[in-house]
Amino acid sequence: MASIYEQALGAEFHKLHPRIRQRFGFNSGDRVASIGQGVMERIWYAKWAAVPLYIGTYRHIMFPQGGRQIPFTIENFAYVDRFGRETVTWIRKFRFERTIRHFDATMVYSEQRQGIVDYLGNKQHLAVDLSISEGPNGGIRIRSGDQRFYEGMLQFRFPQMFTGTAEVNEWYDDREEQYKITVEVNNPMLGPVFQYNGSFQAQFVDMKPSLIPLDAKPLREEKRE
Repeated sequence: MASIYEQALGAEFHKLHPRIRQRFGFNSGDRVASIGQGVMERIWYAKWAAVPLYIGTYRHIMFPQGGRQIPFTIENFAYVDRFGRETVTWIRKFRFERTIRHFDATMVYSEQRQGIVDYLGNKQHLAVDLSISEGPNGGIRIRSGDQRFYEGMLQFRFPQMFTGTAEVNEWYDDREEQYKITVEVNNPMLGPVFQYNGSFQAQFVDMKPSLIPLDAKPLREEKRE
């Protein structure tokens, strides 16, 4: 079975660097996980966005804190959620001097939307369409699109002016023998909101579904895509 990223990229997936194919090519049937550890050279946020970013900390969606040389971990587990969807976690933890900040997400391949939907946070209230493409140096580029909010009977699509458009680039640096990542979130009217860039090493470990940590999965799963 193809991973959700291979489904999204199709033939382009095989153009990626072998180490990127390894990180984005596994699924729940492979029973492996990617566990990464590294350092963010820089984390930055716009001061005008401090309040909404602070609210996001309660649901593990970004945070109003910045710095340099911040240790972090990134954990990708693949499993089938309770709706039968192939799912990949993105559990990111940033170790600041006095606290650990979280930025979590779960991604599924949506047959309905013919692409990947990214549920941000630990309660899957925010669903974001993703555009996946081949990036420079055999890397992978992920861009966000439409964003929708789901909670109880409430559901609506965010107007673009009130959202941040994210671009993630990840590639493997053969010279340094490590993964590189950059993330930029921009508002179409107000400009940059949140950014980070860093590097990490990743280990691929055996992972039965029963061994995936409970805190790696969302507290709530949303059926609507």
